Amino acid sequence: MQVVKSAMVQIEAAMKVQEEKPVPYEMVHQMASCNAVVVFSMNGCCMSTVAKHLLINLGVAPTVVEIDEHPAGHVIQAVLNQLSSGSHHQQPVPAVFIGGKFLGGVQTLMTCHINGTLVPLLKEAGALWL
Repeated sequence: MQVVKSAMVQIEAAMKVQEEKPVPYEMVHQMASCNAVVVFSMNGCCMSTVAKHLLINLGVAPTVVEIDEHPAGHVIQAVLNQLSSGSHHQQPVPAVFIGGKFLGGVQTLMTCHINGTLVPLLKEAGALWL
């Protein structure tokens, strides 16, 4: 009987560990690294629309995470705030990840497009084939 109770306690403890929510940074990292291009966006944000349209017009099918519709949106927003805090005047959305790496916001995306470094990044990440 004691062995059964001990096993039940261990099973319950293991289930609690599995039920715990992932650390916010790890959650964003997992979303970003599972897809070639990920755009964290908000509905109604004109800069998010610009970033998505640029990528789509280049032939990329980005994974778009609308953080204002996501159940963990406030947690994702906090992580994006931390990531963008090192850049001067950069808003947390849109946040563009290419090949699992944080590229930046719409300003960085446009800069890479204008200077010709965006397409090679997209090809390297497997988001473009031609």
